[in-house]
Formats: sequence, C-alpha cells, structure tokens
Amino acid sequence: MFPYCLTLTYRNVTLPLLRNIYKTSSFDNNKSNFIMPKNPKHLKEIQKQRLKSKEKSTKYVPGKVTLQVLGTGAKGAPRSLYIFSDQTRYLFNCGEGTQRLAHELKLKLSKLEHIFVTRPVWKNIGGLPGITLTMQDVGVPNVSIHGPPGMLEMFDAAKKFVVLKNLKISVNESKSMDTFEDNVLKIKYLEVHRDPEVSTNVNIRNGQIIEDKEISAIDESFNEIDDGSICRRERRSRSISTSLEDENSNSSSGKSKRRRRRRRSRKNKSRSFSLDSSMSSTSDKYKNLGDETREKGSVMCYICRLQEKPGALSLEKCVQLGVPPGPLLGKLKAGEEVVLENGRVIKPEEVCEPNDLGPIFIVVDCPSKEYITSLVNNEEMKNYQKFAKNDDEVAFLVVHFTPKEIMEDPRYEAWMNMFLPSTKHLIINETNTCMGSASVHRIQHKLNMVHKDIFPLLGDDGTESDELEMESNVKNGVNKIYNRIQANTLTAIHLRPRRGLDKSEELKLKPKEYREETLALDGVPAALQDLNVRIQSCRDDIVPKEYPRVLFLGTGSCIPNKTRNTSGILLESGKDQNILMDCGEGTYGQLVRFYGRSKCDEVLANIDAIYVSHIHADHHIGIIGVLQGRKAALRNLNREHKPLKLLAPVQLYPWLSFYDRYFEEIKTEFEFISNSQLLQTGYELNRDTYDELIETLNLENIKTCMVKHCPNAFGVAFTLADGFKLTYSGDTMPCEELVLLGLGSDLLIHEATMEDDLEHEAKIKQHSTTTQAIMVGKRMEAKNILLTHFSQRYAKLPIFNENFAENVGIAFDNMQVKMDDLRLLPYFNPVLKTMFLEHYDEMELKAVKRQLRLDKMNEMLNDKRKIRKIQ
Repeated sequence: MFPYCLTLTYRNVTLPLLRNIYKTSSFDNNKSNFIMPKNPKHLKEIQKQRLKSKEKSTKYVPGKVTLQVLGTGAKGAPRSLYIFSDQTRYLFNCGEGTQRLAHELKLKLSKLEHIFVTRPVWKNIGGLPGITLTMQDVGVPNVSIHGPPGMLEMFDAAKKFVVLKNLKISVNESKSMDTFEDNVLKIKYLEVHRDPEVSTNVNIRNGQIIEDKEISAIDESFNEIDDGSICRRERRSRSISTSLEDENSNSSSGKSKRRRRRRRSRKNKSRSFSLDSSMSSTSDKYKNLGDETREKGSVMCYICRLQEKPGALSLEKCVQLGVPPGPLLGKLKAGEEVVLENGRVIKPEEVCEPNDLGPIFIVVDCPSKEYITSLVNNEEMKNYQKFAKNDDEVAFLVVHFTPKEIMEDPRYEAWMNMFLPSTKHLIINETNTCMGSASVHRIQHKLNMVHKDIFPLLGDDGTESDELEMESNVKNGVNKIYNRIQANTLTAIHLRPRRGLDKSEELKLKPKEYREETLALDGVPAALQDLNVRIQSCRDDIVPKEYPRVLFLGTGSCIPNKTRNTSGILLESGKDQNILMDCGEGTYGQLVRFYGRSKCDEVLANIDAIYVSHIHADHHIGIIGVLQGRKAALRNLNREHKPLKLLAPVQLYPWLSFYDRYFEEIKTEFEFISNSQLLQTGYELNRDTYDELIETLNLENIKTCMVKHCPNAFGVAFTLADGFKLTYSGDTMPCEELVLLGLGSDLLIHEATMEDDLEHEAKIKQHSTTTQAIMVGKRMEAKNILLTHFSQRYAKLPIFNENFAENVGIAFDNMQVKMDDLRLLPYFNPVLKTMFLEHYDEMELKAVKRQLRLDKMNEMLNDKRKIRKIQ
C-alpha cells in the first residue's frame, strides 16, 4: 500500500481516484515524496505524426522563407535569430529568455529542428535548457545543435535539472568549411580563431592577460575550501602578480587561522565536505573539453544559402506550345523533358520561369579584438563581398552578433565596407533597446491603474529603433557605405519569394490603448473609484518606511508565460542592500525591464546574496546571467569587485563549477554556502563564516529548514537588523518545519501553485493550494501573507476563496511593495477580479467542467459497487 490515500476534494465532497493511478505511480529517493510520472504515450504519437509530415515536406523546396529577429541582444534581452519556412524552423543562438519570447509571440517550436550556436557562452546558450524542455513538451522528437564543442557535455552536466527523456539531442561539432544541407538551406561553417600570438601563450581572465603558469597557480588556490562551508576564490587586486605575492607573504598567518577554524569546527562537530570533490569525476569525464571550448575559444560563423527553387510552371506557355493537361505538366514542373504526340520535344526552361538561386546571408560573431584578424583575413568570406565572381554570390544580408565596441573598430568597419552597398547589415547586440515583450507592459499599465506605487510603470526603453538607411560618412579614415538595421523583436527580412526588410510586425507599445480597453470593461471604473475611496479612508499620519521592500520578478511556476516569469524575488533590505531569493530564467532581464538600463546597474551592484531554494531549473537557471550582469555593473560603476554570497543546495555547485571550468569564468563572482549548513535544527556553519555572512547582509540571523517538495528543497527565514522577519517557502507542500521556522514572521511569502479544487494534483506534484498556503501563514502567526508561484493556468489571477483574509495578498510580476503597504493588498482583490473577469470566468468554467467529469466518474464507481453487491 502507498503511504498516501489519494482523494479528490471539491466543495466538501471527497471522491476516490481511479485504481490505475496507483499502478502508474512511483517514489523518488526521498520516500516521503510521492511522484506521478508523465505518460509519454501522447508524446510518442505526436512525434510519429511530426516525422510523417516531415518526410512529405522534404520532397520540395519551400516557396516562403523569412528571417526574423526574436531576441535583439539588448541589455537584459536574449539574442536569437529565427528562420522559418512553411516546413521547418531554425534558430541561430538561443540566449536566456528565448523560450518566453517564443511563447508570447506564438512561434512554432514544434517545427524547430536545428539550433546553430556561434560560440558557447551564456549570451548564446542560456536559453537552451528552457527551450529544449518546452520542445519536449510539444512533442518534438529530436533537435540538432550545431556549433563549437561543448553542447552535448553541457546537457550532460545539467541532466539533474534538465530531464530530456523524450527529446533526442544530436550535436554537430563540425569544423571550418564543413557543410550542413537540407531541402531549405545550405550552410557552410566558418571557424574564426583568436590571434595565435595571444591564444597560444596567454589567457584572458577578467579582461587581463595572464601567463599560463599564473593560471595554474590561481586555479589551485581557487579550489581550496574554507572549513568545507564556503568556496572562496581569493580577492585579487588589478595586478595578478601583486595578488600572488600577497598570498605568499600571508601564507603562514592564513594557515594558522585555518587550523584554528578547523579545530573549532571539529569541537562543534561540524560536518565537513568538499565542494570540488564532486568535480573529480567530471574532470576525468570531460578531460579534453576545456581545450576545445574555453581555452581554444573557437567561434563559428555561418554562410547560409537558400536551396535553388525551380521556376514556376507557366500554363499559358504550355497551352501555346500544345502541352495537353495531365501528367506531362507534372513532369515539366519536375524539370523533365517531355515528348508530345506530334514528336515535338518540350524542355522545362521553355515553359517555366527562371530558377530562383536563393539569396546568401551570413551570420557573424566576432566577440573581441583577438578575433578581428582571423575574420577580416578569411579568404572564404571574401567570396561573398565585392570580390565575388558574380552578382549571385554577393551576400544579400550579414547578421552581426558582434559587440558594439568591436563593430566600431576601424578594421571591422573596413571589413564591412568590403560588402557591396546593396548588402544589408542586421545588428543584434547591446546597442538595441527592444526587450521583446509587449505583454508585460500591457498588464503593468492595467495594474498601474490599481496603484501607481505598488505597480509602477516599467523602466525599459521599449521598442525604439535607429535604422540607418544608406548612411555615408567618414570615420577614422574609413568610408562607410552600407544598409544598417538596428533590430527590434519581429524585425523581418524576407528571403523568398520577395526579398526585403519588413518592419510591419515589430512590437509597438500602446499605453493609451491598454488603459482605454481596461476602462471600457464593465464595472472597472466603479471598482477603481471604490478602491481609491477605501485607500483614502485608511491613510494615516504614519510615513511609510522606504525599506525593507520586496520586488517580485517572477511569480509563475515551471515555465514562463506572457505575464508571469519563473521564480525570482528581490528583497531590498536597505538602500544599498539587496538579496535575491530564487533566480529563474530571465531574472536578469526582469531587473533591466523594471529599473531601466542605467538604474539597473546600481541595483545589480548592490546584490550581496542570492538564495536558491532547490535545484529545479525554474528556480536557478538565471544565476549565470545575474552574475555576469552584476560583474558588468560593478565595472560600469567603477566599483571594487566583490563576490556575492550564493546560498543554495550543495547539489547546484557541480553545475556552476562545470560551466566555470569549460565555458566562462563565473566562480570569482560568488562565495558558496550550502543551505544545509544554515538549518534551524543544528547550525553547521562555523562561527567566523556565519558572522561574516550576517555582517555582509546586515541581518540579525538567517535560518533554513527542509521542506516537502523534492530532495534538498529548503525554506528560509531572514531576520533583518531592525528585527523585521521574512519567511520564504520556496516550493513545498504544507510543512510543519516551515511553520516552526517562520513563527512570528512579519511577512510570509508562500507558494500557492494550485487552486483548492486541485488539492490532489498539488499533493502529487508536491505543491500547495491557496488555502493550504494561507493556513500555513495563520499557523505561524504571520502578520502578512503574500501568495506566489502560481501555475501558468492562472496567468492573471488565482481563484479566490473565503480564506483570502485581510492580511493576504496576491503577487504579480513587477510588483514592488513596502511593508507598510501590505495592508492595502487585500483591497485590490475586487477590482482585480473585475479587471480580469473574462480570465476568471474561464477558470471557473473549467472548474465546473472538471467537477462534472468527477461526478460522472463517481457515479460509475458507485454503479460498479452496486453490481458487485448484487452479484
């Protein structure tokens, strides 16, 4: 028997589940966690259908091919280029946040078959985990990833939180001048290298040239563990050699301090573990990977040409030449000669339009000055510039993933000038401003009408574009004559049947329209007026404290949608003190979107800690993006480099260490502390490290507890220096340990993934319903409760019930609330329900239909029982 009696509860009626649920159930390693596996049968059927459809479509060259910008590369936005035909889809680079844009823009990921990566860095591959999981869910049988080495190993390293059982990933690690070809495209790979004089003798780290022997010395010091509790990389001054000398001079005192700490740790019976020990087997497994990825630093450019398309058959010419209707027309269309009854031979070129040879477009990524020489001197690339043998070989379009500072280099500008004036240049980099989403602005303008401070208008620059048509000027002695297009999301360039730029589908923000359509809804103006009266009546002379305050960056579960991103909460404990609680995909982009490009740097620089509740991807996959964004912010503000504290399950560390070792340096950006060493029942963190942590974060204390979700899932309680206590549940079922941890909290932020009628599903997936979350708050005597982590079925609102009391609020993305304003949140519920009434009615209708199905199921079970009794 199973330890749980599964039942369905709907409006005080309890119904048993069908017996086959038990047959298909299983347990994970944590025997208290009950898991319902997904039934893959429907996925297999969908995959078969897709393969059959693919077999039919590959027999002809498509008549429509369009190149479209998905992610513009703007600060906080992914960079990704989407190619689609009426048969298949291709993606060039897949930055973090790509899957959210694809979902909002309704791009057909079910037809995506090939992803081309220019180089394996987070800006290009950060979206691969999320987008492959989504592709698996929609029944894509396989996807091919093309580019430099490392992609397959990345998925292998991430397999604990990116589980791809029904999607086959094949990696094509081709070398320069290799080719890919299908019925749509012919693609030639062109590898670009660092300048040999730089890449063979030195390495680049933190923007500095470091000798190989120094690299080894530094790497050894980085692997040291301080009492098994925190992974430190020594703080380095701007001069690496000076830093190494300081380490040597202080080595004796450092060793004695470490000995004292170890003795104190043994005395306190602290458990010691080595974070880097988990990488020993990984190092052997990927023994040569670093040579091919981070050290070699190869970049892949792509020369792409559409397949030649036979000219259309002219029926008028066929009639003139006496070709009768029937199979002969089909043969001519297929390019075959035919013989008429009178013996006349008709050739295809006599009755068909000229063949369409297909335009050429080139995808280029030149990440730093070390690569410019290799790019501009490449002989193959010259074949598509003004040196081309004929007009058909000249590139129609060049797509630049190259950074702004490199594009401004005179050598790069001169190389661009070698293309003909007719060649268009599409720019996908940080000079763009479009972040790609109109939906987040749409809902924020609506919510801003509810409360201007709690739902402030967003700070990003929207969809401004700066297209330079046929600009001609002289700069640094280089004459620039070219079509330059700054990308917005959905900027399109048609490749077939007609060629040209199309900006008609680009995202445009329409604030006036968003407000007018809201006020036009029945009951909204009156509800807003009532809310304003109520807010005015509860005002007092107390001046609200500016801090602490909480900004919700992501309030959805599992995958992002148009209005709710994956988990992320910014706790601003003071003017210059920020703690990030969970960090789902796109968290960095959410920060940029909320604060704007310039102010965001200040916020990022002030992040002193990231707390991760568990290792499900929707709670941590955004860490690398935030770390890199914070590093750039410190540099932009000319601030001293200072690693943040990363508080997380220790199982997360191997993934970050793998990425650091083989792709990009990130371990200098954080100091790792395991959540298990902060447990309220038996602290295992040594006193010196704990005191430093508390001082750095300006806290009175911090404690964690194990919660009921997946192995190594944690809840946390932060008590600020002024005594304010905030408890965050992470993902969990109702949990007694969390109640004890959060006793007397000023604010409980608790997940509420499911509505009450889905309590059985919440139990199976280890989540809480809205009422369960509220009851946890009542039991811990929390003064205020904020619900978050809603299933994506509740894209705008959860379903309300009688337990939504005066101290319960609903979290939205881009909601920033001060503690003195928490009392206002329950007043918002009536106007929110009116504002999103259509969505709310749809959810209630689904609940009614679900109940009818359950009633029918229950009736059938009762009939079977009666029959058995009679027999």
